[in-house]
Amino acid sequence: MGKLIKKEFGLAMHPTVAIMIVLSCIVVIPNYPYAIAFFYMTLAIYFTCLNGRENNDIVYTLMLPIAKRDVVKARFAMCIILEMIQLAVLIPLSIVSVMLNPDGNAAGMDANPALFGLGLIMYGVFNLIFFTMYYKKVTKPGVPFFIAAILMFVIMFAEIFISILVPFYSTVIDTPGMSNLPYKLVYLVVGVVIYVVLTLIAYKISVKRFLEQDL
Repeated sequence: MGKLIKKEFGLAMHPTVAIMIVLSCIVVIPNYPYAIAFFYMTLAIYFTCLNGRENNDIVYTLMLPIAKRDVVKARFAMCIILEMIQLAVLIPLSIVSVMLNPDGNAAGMDANPALFGLGLIMYGVFNLIFFTMYYKKVTKPGVPFFIAAILMFVIMFAEIFISILVPFYSTVIDTPGMSNLPYKLVYLVVGVVIYVVLTLIAYKISVKRFLEQDL
């Protein structure tokens, strides 16, 4: 499996992944919807799957002496690692953001631990929708990404409206830095749980659907 994951990073991963990680720097921009950074990473994952279709990556991988389910496992592993790398990059950038924007973010979640919980929820929803649809028909990644992207933006805009309409949320959760830390940590933990559950469900369904395909 280690060699297969290495193949994913060395041969399958699209070059835009590096660009999307760099775009995590948007969290230092004043009054910008920081949650869109998570969308950028999912866009790079989509480009990876799209590029794989053009290069017959699935067909090539299936020719290797591996189990069919390992093809899905390796792709999931790569995508989960990329999502975690982006979160790791966002940690120091969020600290810088609080220093540069002490008054907070008027266009969505502030740079704080709850932002990571929101991002994990968005990642989890993307993994569930995109991969379960993609592995039903790997030659057509466009529609799965379109639907997953819509749901991610629904979550992002719903968070903005909640911040405007719910006083507790705007004064406790959606605040800069480490203020009200216990509440923000609860938000983060909820995000972790949702991410893990949705990603596990996505993996199991994706494997089942991929095994059913005649490739």
